[in-house]
Amino acid sequence: MRIALPKKKKKVSNYITPEGQKTLSKELTHLWKTKRPKVVRAVTEAAAMGDRSENAEYIEGKKLLRQIDSRMRFLQNRLNELTAVDRKPADTSKVFFGAWVELEDEDGNTFKYRIVGPDEIDPDKNFISIDSPMAKALIGKTEDDEVEVRRPNGTTEFTIISIRYM
Repeated sequence: MRIALPKKKKKVSNYITPEGQKTLSKELTHLWKTKRPKVVRAVTEAAAMGDRSENAEYIEGKKLLRQIDSRMRFLQNRLNELTAVDRKPADTSKVFFGAWVELEDEDGNTFKYRIVGPDEIDPDKNFISIDSPMAKALIGKTEDDEVEVRRPNGTTEFTIISIRYM
């Protein structure tokens, strides 16, 4: 007989940019003031139709309400844990949280990334988590430093071209 041991939770950083904090707060407000009341009204209307055991609108509405409540609890707890990093580091010549970093790989390809909290990852904006292998390799480095990053397709070497903070 095998007993499944609980998986270790991956430790995630509790940093966030002010913009990211504002986005999560807006989502929480939207869920609480707009989306949840709308779903509650729909569930109430569906419940008034009679037999709830075969009422698809009622069942789906209750399911959606549980999802909304779960997300709201997560956001409330997460926002309480987070620390907004709202200023530049003392040494802006090094890569730290919030930095925009431009890199060049061995083939001359350039990449730009912003190091953000794990709640803000956005591939379309080139936002990478401070917990990612790339960010971990970059933290504390300066322009012209070379960093080696382990990636799924092997190890790649990058040169830091520029570092900037907004």
